[in-house]
Amino acid sequence: MSERPIFLGHRTSDKKHFRHPLASSPSRTSLLHSRPPDRLQLVPSRDHQQQVGADRPSSPSPPPGSHLACSGMVVVHGQRAEDSFGGFFSFDEDAASEDMSLDGLDEELEEHKDYDVLISILANGEKQRDIATLVEGNLGHAEQDLIQDYVEDSDNLVLLHDQIHDCDIILSQIGSLLTGFQVHIGSINSELRSLQERSLDISVRLKNRKLVETKLAKFVEEIVAPPSLVTVIIDGEVSDYLTELFFSMRKPGTNIQILQQNMVQKYRYLILFLREHGSKVYTDVRATYADTMNKVLSAHFQVYIEALEKLKLDIGVSSDLTGYDTNIIDLISRGREHLRNHRFMFSLGERASILKEIDRPGLVPHISEVNPVKYPYEVIFRSIQKLLMDTASSEYLFIKAFFGEESLFYQVFQGPFKVINGHLDHTLRNYHDAVCLMLMICITRKHQLVMLNRRLPCLDAYLDKVLIYLWPRFKTVFDMYLQSLYRCDTKLLWVDGSHPHHIVRCYVEFTASLIQLNAECGDGQLDMNLERLRLAVDNLLGRLAENFANPKTQHLFLLNNYDMTISVLKEAGDEANKLQSYFEEKLESNMISFADELLMEHFKDLIKFVRSRVSEDLILYTECPSIADVEPIVKNFAVTWKTALELMHNEVVTSCSNLLAGMEILKAAMVQLLNDYNRLSECVKIIPGGSTLNRNLVSITSISYEMRKYSITL
Repeated sequence: MSERPIFLGHRTSDKKHFRHPLASSPSRTSLLHSRPPDRLQLVPSRDHQQQVGADRPSSPSPPPGSHLACSGMVVVHGQRAEDSFGGFFSFDEDAASEDMSLDGLDEELEEHKDYDVLISILANGEKQRDIATLVEGNLGHAEQDLIQDYVEDSDNLVLLHDQIHDCDIILSQIGSLLTGFQVHIGSINSELRSLQERSLDISVRLKNRKLVETKLAKFVEEIVAPPSLVTVIIDGEVSDYLTELFFSMRKPGTNIQILQQNMVQKYRYLILFLREHGSKVYTDVRATYADTMNKVLSAHFQVYIEALEKLKLDIGVSSDLTGYDTNIIDLISRGREHLRNHRFMFSLGERASILKEIDRPGLVPHISEVNPVKYPYEVIFRSIQKLLMDTASSEYLFIKAFFGEESLFYQVFQGPFKVINGHLDHTLRNYHDAVCLMLMICITRKHQLVMLNRRLPCLDAYLDKVLIYLWPRFKTVFDMYLQSLYRCDTKLLWVDGSHPHHIVRCYVEFTASLIQLNAECGDGQLDMNLERLRLAVDNLLGRLAENFANPKTQHLFLLNNYDMTISVLKEAGDEANKLQSYFEEKLESNMISFADELLMEHFKDLIKFVRSRVSEDLILYTECPSIADVEPIVKNFAVTWKTALELMHNEVVTSCSNLLAGMEILKAAMVQLLNDYNRLSECVKIIPGGSTLNRNLVSITSISYEMRKYSITL
């Protein structure tokens, strides 16, 4: 075993490092005797070694390779020895280093000369070395003993290590199995909990069913009818009772809907019972109900329609003319005192508001009789249709719930449909109000939407038949309107005046009404008819204008009628833009023609000379004018132009029905006059000797100023 060096030292201020107190002493040779200065080894005395050896038996030398196994033991015991001696001995494997320096040792000894430890060491140096030698010897023997014990038990330790390793593997496998068992037990626990919940639920349901069974058993026994009782019910008084109940609906003033809901509906299950077990009795009961309600509702609608007939306002009715021989113009021309009512059959006006009141309740006859107001037929028609829809909806729902047969509804309403259709046929046969017919078509379309929103198909076929009836009737009346325009005698209709003709206004308002209704609920069927109506109105205007003696009055008549037409079409909305544009072009064309005729009347010589002799670019001349040609024209214009402008102004103001349109006409005429007079002035300047007429020429500025005064007046 190698020698382990031990250094004596004292604790420094940090109490962790020990320094040799004699390391820097110059007299280290005398103090340490003959030991080397860089290494101090304490060797136990010979007597002590012999004493220790006598106390322990000699042990064999350790086997080869056992040194490494025991190195840990040696380190542990060395540490214990160091702890046992309070840290005054430091075992350092590097103590043999020859690089240790003892510089400054004297100063340190002088500085720490008062320390008790240092004084003790210096005073008892030899005793300390003996103790160190003894300790080192004891440690060596302890090390040898430990190595020998380890060698003796090495096989057992190896076997123990292998057994521990095998146990570790087995325990790992057991842990995996236990983990799997734990997961499986967890799933079993969840299933048990689910089964427990289902068991509780089934138990509660079973308990409830037993409770219901207990309460219903007696009731079921009471309501179950034996076969003998069934026979009595079928052949007994049940049929008579239901028949009497249905007959009670015939009493005047009976509210059928309330009676059905409060009384009849309670026997719905009895009807179902008869339907399954007594088909013959059920058929009789069903037929009795259908016949009873058919008569009751037919009478109800008949009375209602007769009451509403008294409130009808007759528009467009001719009792002595029928078919295509009827002349709509005759209906309009029967006296000016009836013109207002006649125009009512052509214009829509407030009549269109009925389309916004489609869901309002119908007229109540006994209340309306107090008020002497009469209503157009479309109001009567809407009231009848409204009553039919409400009654049919209620009856359809009742029949479906009570009898379970929708086909029974059409048997019940066969009579009411016949009453209403007969009324329509009688009323519209000699009815010539096309606006009313178109309103009825729109009302019927909106009623179809109402029934669609109610999701009740019971009136689909009826409303379709109404439309099929109304459209041909409307086209018949519409053709009568057109035929009346083409066949009328314009000489009889002609009125000596250029203001808009009342017949033309009626047809223009009729056109605007149809345009509005076509936009509201039309399906394109009116488009071609509106074009036919435009051509007829245009043709009538042309034939009426031919009755005037001169072209100026003709153009003025057309101007006023076209202006009136445009004003009426503007009220019809954007849907009339196309037709409005057509009449605006006609208006502009006639405005130019009328302005020319107006200028020819008041400035005839000037207009004829300029337009026959001078081109608009003042370059081309049909023939060279002379001073004699223009002198009378210039002098006459200088004398009469102001008077002529005033006459033009007065004529336009009194002749034009629309002052704004008259202002445009006068403006166009004056602009044309300025242009023509400017051409005359330029012509005078280039004629030889034309300067002699300069004093008679009126300046353009003067003419413009005078014209502006009339513009301001307008």
